[in-house]
Amino acid sequence: METIIGFFDTISSPMRSIILVGGLVFFWIIEGVIPLFAFQYAKWRHGALNIFFTFTTVIINLGFAFWIVQVSDWAKMNQFGLLYIFALPTWLFMLLGLMVLDLIGAYLIHWLEHKVWFMWQFHIVHHTDNYVDVTTANRHHPGESVLRALFTLLAVLLTGAPMWLVMLYQTLSVAFSQFNHANIKLPERIDKLLSWVIVSPNMHKVHHHYKQPYTDSNYGNIFAIWDRLFGTFRYMPVNEPLVYGLDTHYNKKEQSDLTTLLKSPFQPYREPQGRKN
Repeated sequence: METIIGFFDTISSPMRSIILVGGLVFFWIIEGVIPLFAFQYAKWRHGALNIFFTFTTVIINLGFAFWIVQVSDWAKMNQFGLLYIFALPTWLFMLLGLMVLDLIGAYLIHWLEHKVWFMWQFHIVHHTDNYVDVTTANRHHPGESVLRALFTLLAVLLTGAPMWLVMLYQTLSVAFSQFNHANIKLPERIDKLLSWVIVSPNMHKVHHHYKQPYTDSNYGNIFAIWDRLFGTFRYMPVNEPLVYGLDTHYNKKEQSDLTTLLKSPFQPYREPQGRKN
């Protein structure tokens, strides 16, 4: 346990970059070996667009890093936050910290993005991807990245998480997001078993279905417990047809144009217009 704490307490930016890029490369390769769907698309072009949004997310997160460090250090110094209400053994401190950080920094903000109109307008960029793969994990409009960073800051304040725990959470968050977005096919029995504990690929794929109520389900990122606890879990057998995207934004050219995607949060609300495949 001390080894884990020591590693993430001193983790460097280059190491975090290696983890981010390494995860992308690893799941990119696995997608070619055991794909869930045999997409007919220009994978490199599709990936380049999504990686652009990865860079904007990284830049925004770097901008918020100073404030997260300040809040975390203040909370630790003053023993402020949920984690300091009771004296906890280190393993439980870490587990509960990760769970609450995931609840606020991933599940809650994600749920709100589907319920609050102006938040949804930013989140649309993530959902308009017709070819969900590992690069989709970081396909977030810069405005959404700001919202998510603010909720991460809120989560750190409420938990009082020390920086080693914040770094551990953010590392796991990136890894799990890549895992559950990757276009990989796991045996259904294994995937269902995993989905009782963590967000599995098939579990999250349902969230990217182009129609409600599937779109408004399975909001979790690391832990599956939140969707099951709050009644937002939905299951879809692997052999059922699954179409990615949104029925309000079915124009494939529009979904792959960077300028259009950056402008999308500022467009009028659209009613579902049917799906053209």
